[in-house]
Amino acid sequence: MSNKYEAVIGLEIHVQLKTKTKMFSSAPYEYGAEANSLTDPVVLALPGTLPVLNYEAIELCAKLGLMLGCEIADICKWDRKNYFYPDSPKNYQLTQNEEPLCIGGSVEIEMPGPSRNIEGKHRFVSLNRIHLEEDPGKLSHTAFDSLIDFNRAGVPLAEIVTEPNLYSSDEAVAFLNSLKNLILYSGVSNCDMEKGQMRCDANISLRAKRTSELGTRSEIKNLNSISNVKAAIEYEIKRQTQILNSNHLVAQETRRWDANKMQSFSLRSKEEAHDYRYFPDPDLMPVVIDRARIKELKKALPESPLDRQRRYQKDLDLPYTITSVLCANVNLSNFFEKALAQYDSPKAIANYIVNDLLRELASNSKTGDSSLSIEATKMKAGFISELVEVVELGIISKQIAKEVFSEMFQSGKNPKLIIEEKGLSQSNDDTMIKALCLEAIANNPKAITQYKDGNLKAINALKGPIMKATKGKANPLVLDTMLQDLIESLD
Repeated sequence: MSNKYEAVIGLEIHVQLKTKTKMFSSAPYEYGAEANSLTDPVVLALPGTLPVLNYEAIELCAKLGLMLGCEIADICKWDRKNYFYPDSPKNYQLTQNEEPLCIGGSVEIEMPGPSRNIEGKHRFVSLNRIHLEEDPGKLSHTAFDSLIDFNRAGVPLAEIVTEPNLYSSDEAVAFLNSLKNLILYSGVSNCDMEKGQMRCDANISLRAKRTSELGTRSEIKNLNSISNVKAAIEYEIKRQTQILNSNHLVAQETRRWDANKMQSFSLRSKEEAHDYRYFPDPDLMPVVIDRARIKELKKALPESPLDRQRRYQKDLDLPYTITSVLCANVNLSNFFEKALAQYDSPKAIANYIVNDLLRELASNSKTGDSSLSIEATKMKAGFISELVEVVELGIISKQIAKEVFSEMFQSGKNPKLIIEEKGLSQSNDDTMIKALCLEAIANNPKAITQYKDGNLKAINALKGPIMKATKGKANPLVLDTMLQDLIESLD
């Protein structure tokens, strides 16, 4: 980007709420169902039908608003957003234009640090609002036809609107990652972007540096992955920079992102609010919010991901390298919490989860997405707690524990059963270990000399043959003590 300009970015994120039925009808919804099988007369806008409000969607949106620090309105109402498009059966969309449910709020983001091991800078991105609306259907184009699937029509959406206070594609990525994690922790949506459960519109404009007036913006619609958001913003910044550097004006327009060609294309001139002819819906009464219920929802809010990470670092003395992995995924973090509740050894448990468990998940996952695979495995949180306990009690060595971990991941057996079946308990037979120590000392005089000269690590050359002879079952603590005593007793 030219040094003359800075980018100003605002995002609109549409999140499908996790309800069993649609926003204004009892029709169910699930991803992947046969096309047009999840509709009813209300969804299809047949004459004489009337909407009936889904109150669960109100609660889920309010819960999300509370997680993001929004003010929950006393009253919210419904408006008709009028536009003609084939995937909208009613030719209008029910939304909350004038009186949204959630007002203000913010999302804490962390920018990438100077390295993977160092925490980056944090700041808060302000939100304008969160309002409820209904999803349109899905329109797809083939070589010869345009096809419409109304299964998605009427699904409850929470639209999260930021203020224009993001200034780079990296900040937009940090915001979306943080927001997605917050939503997953709240449980109001699964946020699977591949399934359309979270979609993003990006508004981008340029302005001269050290000025406050916003430039003319372009909106890029329906970005379905965080990588596409990043690429689209970077493309649009370059495009607008070239226009301004050529002394031309940027057109206010809506654009489409082509991920294959990695460029955007103009769809239409950008609409203003009056183009939609908003007016209050005559079939839906305003919703009066129950303040007592809002207090209950607020009291039951889960810990936010970054607050949980800070707690792990402060109270459990876990390093950033561990907490940043654990808390980046609610399934992983909850798994850690369950394991820790059964045996209090946070560092050991965290290390097994972040290193061994994620390695097993990655190697066994067809999709490569380990974060979504934990629930589908045979691994239980209590297995890791039990494994840490038997290692700390000296029943097996850390080396043997790796073998046990792989076995319990594949078989679903608890570690004590595996240890018993395979005879993996550490040997504490002093007579046998002493004989092996004396043999190792006799066979490696060079290591003995180095050890006596102050190179304490030279003792490791003696341990290898002993561990091999005992198939890893020699207790490392017993072995260390015995070797040191025997070497010191030598003339």
